[in-house]
Amino acid sequence: MDVVIYHNPGCGTSRNALALIRHAGIEPHVIDYQTCPPSRELLAEMIERMGMAVRDVLKVKGTPYEELELGNPALSDGQLLDAMMAHPILINRPIVVSPLGAKLCRPSDMVLDLLPEKPLADFVKDDGEICLRDQEIAGTDAGLATALRDEGLPTGDLSDPGRRFHAYRTLSGEIVGYAGYELHGEAAFLRSLVVLPAWRGKGAGKAIVARLARRAFDEGAQTAWLMTTS
Repeated sequence: MDVVIYHNPGCGTSRNALALIRHAGIEPHVIDYQTCPPSRELLAEMIERMGMAVRDVLKVKGTPYEELELGNPALSDGQLLDAMMAHPILINRPIVVSPLGAKLCRPSDMVLDLLPEKPLADFVKDDGEICLRDQEIAGTDAGLATALRDEGLPTGDLSDPGRRFHAYRTLSGEIVGYAGYELHGEAAFLRSLVVLPAWRGKGAGKAIVARLARRAFDEGAQTAWLMTTS
């Protein structure tokens, strides 16, 4: 499989995405976009292919974003692209392209969407967080209901309209937990989040929230709220 990663070796997320591609047995084309940025036309094409807004691909921290006043909503996509061409550090990373699509892989395990799905050994990121796959499930899923009941969390509204749920597994297939969300305009309410007892204290909750929030973002959410019983 031909895979291209626009990489920043100084970024932990980018390093983890690259390591995951190699973990899957694929040696990608690695492009350091700071020294060899994509052309303006190619960048615009990749952003369109990712289904993202140009503004959502801008990196804010550690860049001249504030100095250039790129937060101004009046700026056009063309002006934002011009800024990214002049200052490649403004391009968020890593962007990965494969025959299965293109994606800004934040969190890094989103790169799994672009790779063949096959059993792999478990993978731990360089910050100690476990890498997870997510699988959309129905609100009627027995494992979801059991896990929530065991923790005294509500189950009576799981089948109501507008709720999306996922099961989370390690790369070797072991179930780690469950979570869901519901969209209300640009707000995503994260809910029904439960980590199975054997996986607590290992960063699984953080990994689940990161993946869940990204799924909601891809459907238009701009703000996330975590619903709790307290």
